[in-house]
Amino acid sequence: MHRKMWNICLVFITLQAYEYWNPFFKSCMCMLIGDGILTPAISVLSAMDGLRAPFPSINKSLVEALSAAVLVVLFLLQKFGTSRVSFLFSPIMGAWTLTTPLVGIYSIIHYYPSIFKALSPHYIVHFFWRNGKEGWLLLGGTVLCITGSEALFADLGHFNRTSIQIAFLFTIYPSLVLTYAGQTAYLIRNLNDHDDGFYKFIPTKIYWPIFIIATSAAIVASQSLISATFSIIKQSVVLGYFPRVKVVHTSDNKEGEVYSPEVNYILMVLCVAVILIFGDGKEIGNAFGVVVSLVMLITTVLLTLVMIIIWRTPPVLVALYFFVFFTMEGIYVSAVCTKILEGGWIPFAISFILALIMFGWFYGRQTKIEYELTHKMTLDRLGTLLSNPGVQRVLGLCFFYTNIQDGLTPVLGHYIKNVKSLHNITIFTTLRYLLASKVDPHERIVVRKMGLKGVYGCVIQYGYADSLNLEGDDFVGQVIESLKVHIQDFSDGVQCGATVAEIQAEISDLEEAKHAGVVHIRGKTRFYIGKSCGWFDRIMLAFYEVMHNNCRSALPALGVPPPQRIEVGMFYEP
Repeated sequence: MHRKMWNICLVFITLQAYEYWNPFFKSCMCMLIGDGILTPAISVLSAMDGLRAPFPSINKSLVEALSAAVLVVLFLLQKFGTSRVSFLFSPIMGAWTLTTPLVGIYSIIHYYPSIFKALSPHYIVHFFWRNGKEGWLLLGGTVLCITGSEALFADLGHFNRTSIQIAFLFTIYPSLVLTYAGQTAYLIRNLNDHDDGFYKFIPTKIYWPIFIIATSAAIVASQSLISATFSIIKQSVVLGYFPRVKVVHTSDNKEGEVYSPEVNYILMVLCVAVILIFGDGKEIGNAFGVVVSLVMLITTVLLTLVMIIIWRTPPVLVALYFFVFFTMEGIYVSAVCTKILEGGWIPFAISFILALIMFGWFYGRQTKIEYELTHKMTLDRLGTLLSNPGVQRVLGLCFFYTNIQDGLTPVLGHYIKNVKSLHNITIFTTLRYLLASKVDPHERIVVRKMGLKGVYGCVIQYGYADSLNLEGDDFVGQVIESLKVHIQDFSDGVQCGATVAEIQAEISDLEEAKHAGVVHIRGKTRFYIGKSCGWFDRIMLAFYEVMHNNCRSALPALGVPPPQRIEVGMFYEP
């Protein structure tokens, strides 16, 4: 009983913390996007830097230009989807995890066979005991040895637990240990080569094959973070935390494989800019160390929340996990944060800009939703307006789009009051996105009567692989047929008691309105920032309006012909 009460209190405290620290979690996601900018830049730049060893005449500027060119090609290929090139990923990473440990074994035997004594905790304790604060600062230099591990988790959802455990325990982990041990053995005998330890410890005879494999592996690692960035942006858009961008699903059976043209080209520009501006590698390395260590620390915090809220893990295990990993990663974060002035500020700058965009967009949307819920129209209010002799019912079929499930958009009242008319057949239409590839045709359109003459509700459900095109008579015909079936089924109910003549007259009105003409009406709302608004609302809502005017429409590409499209503008007063 006491344990159950403790769990309830812990969940309550955690939920309260999430509520109050929600901006912090959005900032954490911004740090992940920053990782998607820095990883391609430093991965490709480090790999291409291997050209300078066999060709000393190649300067740093040429390496930067070649790295930028590789990244531009990589980003231009994103529109074809990951599936088109993913068949190369496994052979490349297989070659990487096989060849580098073999070189490491050769280096261990040739330079320092007793290197594995470094695994003893005795040397770790002795190192910090002897170096003190300097040893703590040197931890910042070891962070780059564990960077890239976050890319391992980009697509883990596509595999089961057993395959992940086998791959990590029998390939990834041994490969990394042998590779780093081999580099360390080489550096013990060649202390002056620490600036380029990887390519220096490669034997001359196999240098070019390893260079090709290393460059290919860097491109694969970059691809994983680019794809992860697309997925994060897409989820943020769905949750209403990011301005709407175009999202294209490049796979018909994998919901996570997405591509966004706007995000892709912005990432490309930022990655190239990072290389050209901070191309010496030191500042990029510091920035990369900061962002990776913070991402790992953030992952620990978020996983702790998952263990408490979703998995309901025993508190002792949660505390043990959190203490061990948070302490270990917190020490690394504290060490790399000393590099903030030496390039570590880059991910913070990126995160601040992204967090500002997300907060401005979320604040504007929440203000708009609160206004719509406060001023939404009810069916009774709509009936009162339509009963006014000054409001005419004109001939035709109107699809009036609304996002409000319980009630009607305020734009409807604004429209009726000013136009003094409404089509005799008006269908309030809501588009509902489902987490499925395709929606069955018989479930695509859901209709209902709304209790007023000529007024109906319609929900169009679609998946990420569905082609949503409302152009032509096909869509209109499907809605009309669905309404006919619904009217007949609804009228057959005991509570209705409608005569056959009334049913036929209602169906005849549908056909007559269809032939008279079809129009699609949607609202286009803006904030009216008057003198009554406070300074905070003035700044944030003006910022939201700038983003809103330059982002994608809330409605997907419906294919509605321009002559049938009407936009009704309305000002919302916050």
